[in-house]
Amino acid sequence: MTEDAPIAVLRAAPGRRVFAVAVLLALAGLLIVSAVTRPPAPGWQAVLVVFAGLALLGAEALRRATRPALHLHADALRDSNGTLLARLEDVTRVERGAFAFKPSNGFVLHLRARQPRAWQPGLWWRMGKRLGVGGTVSAGASRVMADQIALRLAQRGD
Repeated sequence: MTEDAPIAVLRAAPGRRVFAVAVLLALAGLLIVSAVTRPPAPGWQAVLVVFAGLALLGAEALRRATRPALHLHADALRDSNGTLLARLEDVTRVERGAFAFKPSNGFVLHLRARQPRAWQPGLWWRMGKRLGVGGTVSAGASRVMADQIALRLAQRGD
């Protein structure tokens, strides 16, 4: 294995990705149909159209955000576009329990220091000292990546 080769790769599951985008598109469609066929007061009709537009924007953001994969390297977790999510030296623990505040089928990394907020809908989010990974990913692949990170933490003595 070369230095640059990823230890684990996590991608959005195709079925989950399609379903998530389809739900947002269906919501947009229902809002538009509701605004046109049974128009409420003009103010509310505008609100429905605005929310439909937001749902369409959300669907496109989700579609784009779930395209790249997450790569775990020996030193950091990055996406396939090269964006640094977290350095492994900054990770203090991995949380993946049933009652953890984490994305669906995912895990949360607790970091030593606060990081800038960032969000890729359906794939990962970062707020303060937490990095959540998951959403449209498969549970098995997510578990493998979380286990690899936990193994590296145990090897360094954390």
